[in-house]
Amino acid sequence: MTSRAPPDLTQGHDPGPRRPGVDEMALASRDLGGGLRQVVLSVPDMRCGGCMIRLETTLARAPQVRSVRANLTTKRLAITWQTENNSQPDFAALIGTIGYTAVLPTEGHDQPDGEMSELLRALAVAGFCSMNIMLLSVSVWWGADPSIRQALHMISAALALPAVVFSGAIFYRSAWRALAHGRVNMDVPISIGVLLSFFLSAYDTFAEGRQAYFEAGTSLLFVLLIGRTLDKMMRKRARSAAASLADMMPKGAHAIGPDGRINYIELSDIAPGTHLLIAAGDRIPADGTILAGISELDRSLVTGESRWETIAPGGLVRAGDLNVGHPLTVEATAAPENSTLAELHRMLEAVEDGRSEYRMLIDRAARLYAPVVHGLSLLAFFGWFLATHDIHHSLTISITVLIISCPCALGLAVPMVQVVAARRLFKHGVVARDGSALERLAVVDTVVFDKTGTLTRYDPMLVAATSTGPMGLSLAASLARYSSHPLSKAIVSHAARGKAETLPLEDVREIPGNGLEACFRGNRYRLGRAAWATDSHLIAASTVVLTQGREVLASFVFGERVGAGSANAVRFLREQGIAVQMLTGDVADAALAVAREVGIDEVTAAALPKDKAWAIDALRSRGRKVMMVGDGINDAAALKRAHVSMAPASGSDIGRSVADFILLNADMNGLEVALTTARRAAMLIRQNFALAIVYNVVSIPLALSGYASPLIAAVAMSTSSILVVANALRLDRKDSLPSRRLARKNKLAGAVQ
Repeated sequence: MTSRAPPDLTQGHDPGPRRPGVDEMALASRDLGGGLRQVVLSVPDMRCGGCMIRLETTLARAPQVRSVRANLTTKRLAITWQTENNSQPDFAALIGTIGYTAVLPTEGHDQPDGEMSELLRALAVAGFCSMNIMLLSVSVWWGADPSIRQALHMISAALALPAVVFSGAIFYRSAWRALAHGRVNMDVPISIGVLLSFFLSAYDTFAEGRQAYFEAGTSLLFVLLIGRTLDKMMRKRARSAAASLADMMPKGAHAIGPDGRINYIELSDIAPGTHLLIAAGDRIPADGTILAGISELDRSLVTGESRWETIAPGGLVRAGDLNVGHPLTVEATAAPENSTLAELHRMLEAVEDGRSEYRMLIDRAARLYAPVVHGLSLLAFFGWFLATHDIHHSLTISITVLIISCPCALGLAVPMVQVVAARRLFKHGVVARDGSALERLAVVDTVVFDKTGTLTRYDPMLVAATSTGPMGLSLAASLARYSSHPLSKAIVSHAARGKAETLPLEDVREIPGNGLEACFRGNRYRLGRAAWATDSHLIAASTVVLTQGREVLASFVFGERVGAGSANAVRFLREQGIAVQMLTGDVADAALAVAREVGIDEVTAAALPKDKAWAIDALRSRGRKVMMVGDGINDAAALKRAHVSMAPASGSDIGRSVADFILLNADMNGLEVALTTARRAAMLIRQNFALAIVYNVVSIPLALSGYASPLIAAVAMSTSSILVVANALRLDRKDSLPSRRLARKNKLAGAVQ
């Protein structure tokens, strides 16, 4: 084996971004289960919709790849593949074969933005050169004599050279990488335009021609660099909520070793069982359990609740919780990448990577861009040359067509709005799991609510409990411990106060929508809905019973509180002309009581999971665009069948996994924000489409007819992109309508209290 000498870093040579190896990508990938893995790679060279299509198409051809999604705003690729024989595909090398560089997103994190620095330096040089050339051109325009005109052209050539060489290098490198791999990107026509205008002007200068176009090339670079710099600044302002969330997390934690020594370790070194010391003012880096200490936690990062929560030994903590009281000792129960916050981070990234109908339309347009526009450019060249026999003028018009028709604005029309919408929703306690969900939410005309845990609070009140003996309470509590249902939790809490015994049960099963059953000492017991547990409808549905056969051993009567914001959410929906229904597994009496309180007229009670799914299917068969809002296992099928779905974060894991939107707050106020934001996002996307289409309809004919120069083309192209990005940022205005309305409602609610 031969060794390779390390590079000499003292020479100041920058080798560029380092391509990750196969083993590095394997460590950075995430196991999705079932043999599927996913890795996220950063592609700094991704600049337009054409780049997205090229990358996705190339990677999709790999036999192991199951899906690939490119995100133009964050310049990232999410690749999901099927592992075979524990083999790891070399995606970075595959991306390199088409002229792009892929790196791991964590590389270079917290480093200065080198691309922005390069843009600013190039902009400064191009600006200085173009302004001075413009000043010299004034004398030429005013009729300088031939000798002075020749001298001014020579000075202009000297000034233009550093701009063309240094400032234009950004475009040349990108264009060369594309051409070297048999493709064309937006920087190819820009590079051709700049170089041809310079060399044609240099030829005219040495041939003592009357005209030279040095100001056109340098001004073209100056304007394009202004547009690219502003575009990057606006993208940074509209950076994803996922990136903002990641920045708020600590980069490491203080770990307590077996010998009691405390060391600061990186997040990647935290594993289940690691003991962590969380000082006051620190964020908890991973889900875990309190071992020692009593403190208060600010959980607003994940839940949106501003009220602090007291925590004691045995309490559960989540990644992202802020310790605002006293030091805590926490045992991690999951690695940071498997924490609640990591799941939330992946949800936020999913909405930015998601494909909607609008995005697919843009993808198809991007595929047509190269053949159509390049054909128009060639047609313009040959047409004008045949008409004028002026190759200089014909080349200028041909290049103008290439520059002015770049589809940058069209490529930014949708992703920028989706990124801003995702960030806005997250600030108001709503997480969208997919970009297409926003599009579907905007057209909803019917909303179906579950009751328990959705319209009502997730902590039901245990009004009364009766038992035929201590064994009945112990059996009920032992069964209830196997469920995360709020009624089960209330029974366990009540039994703990009575010091009920925990019994060893066998063959425990949970029947969604009904309850639990298990065997103890050869007998089978049921805990759940009275009608199911006793095969009788004579007991009130607000009562949970423990039975052996048909004999009732214990009964628990519950009452429930209507959740904060439920009535306001229903009122808002009805004001918007949206039909509202309740679909619950509870009995009619309990369902109607809650429905009257929140203002719902149409109620379906005693519905099993399959009944809920059938009800959603029936609505959709009548052409209704249905949103289902539910929280439990028994709602999962209905959530999946609905046109769009929403679940509270406090609901079951299955409910959250199939829902399109997650409500982090403990109320329904997020529903109004989500619906209003989705409708405004749809409106802004349509506006962006209109801007991009009008721009191309107007600009391309002007360029073909010779009424636009390369400079005007550069100004128009940059302006169209900036307008689209600026229009998307309007969605995040602080004085937007939903924010004002909710603030007013909260103020009125405070006055009433």
